[in-house]
Amino acid sequence: MIFIKNSITRKNLMAITGLFLSFFLIIHLLGNLQLLLPAEEAQLQYNSYSHLLGGNILVKLVAYVLYLCIILHTLDAIYLSYKRKKANGVSYSYDRRGRASSWYSRNMMALGIIIFVFLVIHFKDFWYHYKFGELPLDANGNKDLYTLVVLAFEQLWYVILYIIAILALGYHLLHGVFSAHRTIGLYHPMYNRIVKVLGVVFAVTITIGYIIIPLFLYFNLQS
Repeated sequence: MIFIKNSITRKNLMAITGLFLSFFLIIHLLGNLQLLLPAEEAQLQYNSYSHLLGGNILVKLVAYVLYLCIILHTLDAIYLSYKRKKANGVSYSYDRRGRASSWYSRNMMALGIIIFVFLVIHFKDFWYHYKFGELPLDANGNKDLYTLVVLAFEQLWYVILYIIAILALGYHLLHGVFSAHRTIGLYHPMYNRIVKVLGVVFAVTITIGYIIIPLFLYFNLQS
């Protein structure tokens, strides 16, 4: 009984942190869409946006919550996977319903690992360099994060890596958003179908939105 209650509590925490991360994905995408503007305008506007986020105390607090959510979400997933495997000899990604469940719902842990590894690379290449590296300044005197991003997406291997990670994220969201609303007790037959449809729309929109950016930059730079 203690294990069941502890698992429920951890699932709730995992669901809440997951929903917060989903909200962040929307905000982050809206900011990144500025990269699709004409080059000179995109550079100044994106760098100004990055500078605003970096210097706003409220945004910094939200960022700390974000980092904490990423860590908690990852650790909870590992913990639940370990406990389930120890309890019944199966991993978190295994689903006894087999064909009755989707492959991505049975492989949430594997998808999560792909996303986490990419986040480590992504943070190292962009966040770390922006915070602690020596970046040139643009015409407005802001750190030129835009050029750093463009140089990264000039490389086909990085574009492919990015797309693979976003596809993994999309499938993770397909199961995660719907599962989270049930975990925190919002499940009801009356609007269950609506939530499921909205979850699919959200996952597809986020996936397409993020994939468009590296493809646009890569092919634009090749022309």
